[in-house]
Amino acid sequence: MATAAFPTRSDFEALLNETLGGANEGFEGRVVKGTVTAIENDMAVIDVGLKSEGRVPLREFAAPGQKAELNVGDEVEVFVDRVENHSGEAMLSRDRARREAAWDKLEGEFAAGNRVDGVIFGRVKGGFTVDLGGAVAFLPGSQVDIRPVRDVQPLMDIPQPFQVLKMDRRRGNIVVSRRAVLEETRAEQRTGLIQSLHEGQVIDGVVKNITDYGAFVDLGGIDGLLHVTDLSYKRVNHPSEVLNIGDTVRVQIIRINRDTQRISLGMKQLESDPWEGASAKYPIGAKLHGRVTNITEYGAFVELEAGIEGLVHVSEMSWTKKNVHPGKIVSTSQEVDVIILEVDEEKRRISLGLKQAQQNPWEAFFEKHPVGSQVEGEVKNATEFGLFIGLEGDVDGMVHMSDIAWGISGEDALNLHRKGETVQAVVLDVDVEKERISLGMKQLERGAPSGAAADASRLRKGEVITVTVLEVRDGGLEVQAGDDGATGFIKRSDLGRDRDEQRPERYQVGQKFDAMVTGFDRSKKPTFSVKAMQIEEEKKAVAQYGSSDSGASLGDILGAALNKAREENK
Repeated sequence: MATAAFPTRSDFEALLNETLGGANEGFEGRVVKGTVTAIENDMAVIDVGLKSEGRVPLREFAAPGQKAELNVGDEVEVFVDRVENHSGEAMLSRDRARREAAWDKLEGEFAAGNRVDGVIFGRVKGGFTVDLGGAVAFLPGSQVDIRPVRDVQPLMDIPQPFQVLKMDRRRGNIVVSRRAVLEETRAEQRTGLIQSLHEGQVIDGVVKNITDYGAFVDLGGIDGLLHVTDLSYKRVNHPSEVLNIGDTVRVQIIRINRDTQRISLGMKQLESDPWEGASAKYPIGAKLHGRVTNITEYGAFVELEAGIEGLVHVSEMSWTKKNVHPGKIVSTSQEVDVIILEVDEEKRRISLGLKQAQQNPWEAFFEKHPVGSQVEGEVKNATEFGLFIGLEGDVDGMVHMSDIAWGISGEDALNLHRKGETVQAVVLDVDVEKERISLGMKQLERGAPSGAAADASRLRKGEVITVTVLEVRDGGLEVQAGDDGATGFIKRSDLGRDRDEQRPERYQVGQKFDAMVTGFDRSKKPTFSVKAMQIEEEKKAVAQYGSSDSGASLGDILGAALNKAREENK
């Protein structure tokens, strides 16, 4: 009969290790329940049913910014990192336990799209850290509020709802948003509030923001736009001229778009319309005082009263300054007198005249300088038909070329005077309607010319006359027309066509010869030329007797002309 074998000591050790090892393997990496057996030096001693107890810092049992409330005998959940460390104690973690539990809960809430509660407890690059009941999430700075927040301190360590935007358990990454919760809440409030509003309603609001085109007004949870054109009937260049952020204003709801939830507001609608009865207040022809508010390429706007502006078109700005930018005639904020030209109350337009408020300068000139009076002015311009003279009152008068000098007209007359020269003239005519003033300069010579002036006036350009040599000079000859006519000069180059003929020493004082009148100098003295006469005679001979192209020589042509002249003199 076989005898049963008793287990040895080594068998008992193996059996014990197998039993304890299996139990230990079941504990590690799990969240288990334990009991607080003692609290020593900010540490909680916890028994989770292992052969040794573990220690957990008290701070892991407290919410951010709060003190731990833990007592001996309390049952808590902890995470078992290791069953036994080098000191023989179990390694436990309350944070890991909370984190694991929080992740499980968050995954469910995230899948359902629900909000979660958390506490902002720290600041990191680009945003903040949020405790979601044990799991730490990242809150980007752009997701803190609907509008940028300068100071986040008042929002920290306060339980509040968040929306989970992203979760990655493997990487331990959670991204949340406070802004999404606020926008959703605000949208709900807006929908409810907008249903209670109606067009035409008068309501108080607070100015929240100011832009170039208007101001946004908080109506108690929903914003409305107060456009700059609806601030006042008077011109407002920028909303900041009449509003400040934080001002409480009374506005009227002009339009409500319930689809886009946009509300248009107005302030001027609560004021009396200044355009009512404008036709009666501003009769045509009335003279009023106003202030220039705006200048454009086509004119200037003048404020007659608050909310009433009229346009002075560029053509109605000045009697004398034509095609000039309005900004060179008036300036912004300048006080001016204007005349009402037209009123269109329906279109809210008033046409004004600036020049009409001043005396017509041509009327003023005519009153002071009647026909026949003598005036003085500066030559401003020369045209093909006369000279323009600047006169008193910023008006111009014109001297026709036939009225510049006796016996001289055309280009010769125009060349007698230079631009910028001061001259005297007589008023011949004033046409106020056509804004024209006719002047004469030759009339100052007291009627018809006499003496040498008379002789000069009888001379005509292109005329051939006999002249007498009065003086021989190096540059030419001083001659006299006829025996006692006007004196003039023949330049050396005008004494003949050939160089041999262009020698003044060939002539003697008292010698007579024919020459052509070629023009008049600035002193109205005639100028003569033998050369011009020869050229003109040759042209006439060629035209009358043929040309060298037909076989006749110049000698034949001139010979024929001389023979004809002899026959006519017989």
